[in-house]
Amino acid sequence: MAAPKNRRSVFLGRLPLPERNYLAEALRTETVGGVLLLIAAVAALLWANTPLRDSYETIRGFHLGPGSLGLDLSVQHWAADGLLAVFFFVAGIELKRELVAGELRDPKAAALPVIAAICGMAAPALVYFTVAKTGGGALDGWAVPTATDIAFALAVLAVIGTALPSALRAFLLTLAVVDDLFAILIIAVFFTSQLDFAALGFAVLGLAVFWLLLRKGVRGWYIYVPLAIVNWALMYNSGVHATIAGVAMGLMLRCTRHEGEPYSPGEHIEHMVRPLSAGLAVPLFALFSAGVALSGGALSDVFRKPETLGVVLGLVVGKAVGVFGGTWLAARFTKAELNPDLEWPDVLAVASLAGIGFTVSLLIGELAFAGDQLLTDEVKAAVLIGSLIAAVIAGTLLKLRDNKYKKLCADEERDEDEDGIPDIYEQGNPDYHLRMAAIHEAKAAEHRRLAEVASGHTTGDDGPA
Repeated sequence: MAAPKNRRSVFLGRLPLPERNYLAEALRTETVGGVLLLIAAVAALLWANTPLRDSYETIRGFHLGPGSLGLDLSVQHWAADGLLAVFFFVAGIELKRELVAGELRDPKAAALPVIAAICGMAAPALVYFTVAKTGGGALDGWAVPTATDIAFALAVLAVIGTALPSALRAFLLTLAVVDDLFAILIIAVFFTSQLDFAALGFAVLGLAVFWLLLRKGVRGWYIYVPLAIVNWALMYNSGVHATIAGVAMGLMLRCTRHEGEPYSPGEHIEHMVRPLSAGLAVPLFALFSAGVALSGGALSDVFRKPETLGVVLGLVVGKAVGVFGGTWLAARFTKAELNPDLEWPDVLAVASLAGIGFTVSLLIGELAFAGDQLLTDEVKAAVLIGSLIAAVIAGTLLKLRDNKYKKLCADEERDEDEDGIPDIYEQGNPDYHLRMAAIHEAKAAEHRRLAEVASGHTTGDDGPA
């Protein structure tokens, strides 16, 4: 007998049920946070472009904190270095979970989205570099258009009323997770100031204590929260960007489930901290970072200056070309088949949606042009405009397939036997088919009874008076 042919892997196929449920819960929180983020960004722009703009500058420039500990920071600085540490802590947990229990745990399955994400970061950087180099601009902002903001992307989906099938949402989330990983590396490697090795040594020691306590099974927020704050302060004073401490602690949490555990410790903590990150930390960062003056001249300058034009084109063109091109090439060379329910235009729409870069892009913009406040604000305006253009393009492409997506989502949610498990996941379960047979038999019996009743009424109506 001939050996069976190797089955080709399916790209954007149906997710396992536990992964789908986890994804739905995580993205529900991110969607709400994304809407708050959108509101905060709009509020910042209005605040910075009205007669109240002086109060905006006064508040975000106000300094507070213990100067003796090197933490006399402005409100804007606290938002970028302090609050975003919570965001990166969640990102660290998310990355750890993806690596050990999610889409990235299988190297073969992870290859395609990882390649797509890497290409989706390399292409925008190349676009920025080409535009800035050709126009004689500063090359420091090459990393600004490389990041995808999953919360803002989900907020766009919520605003336009488009539902994405879980496979496309998982693909978008995986892109954002890999983006976050490389953004962390970029911040750590390229935006580290002069190192204070004593503070860095104590920070490493503090992280080691954090790890040891976790491995020993020590419990209690009153232990870990103060230790986390100390580790953050030491990392800040070391010269390494303080958010790296958040990432490191997130990566240390266990994200695999032991027998009898409904959730791993990492998933449990992420479930508690994600609302704080998405609902408070990131919106406050946006409120104190997105407020830039958007006069007519400033908007036109975005498309004239090489640095800002590079950011816009990087987000709008670079992201779409990089993610879509990387996905298509990876699928071609790995011989992965696209889910038959989806088409390549769907991948292009998600690739365009990945061009929405907000939180991390704003942060990198602040770091890249820290010595030039005017250029920093112009780059922030470019991030906002580029993300808006990407959102409009992606929204248009997604709306064209909205009816198809709604049908796929309805199929994923259908639970006719009402056992709490979508029917699409029970096609190989004999008990499910027996339950459905009983349900249909009961419905058939009811319809036969109604037919007899209707037949009797008809006979009576048609009879002689």
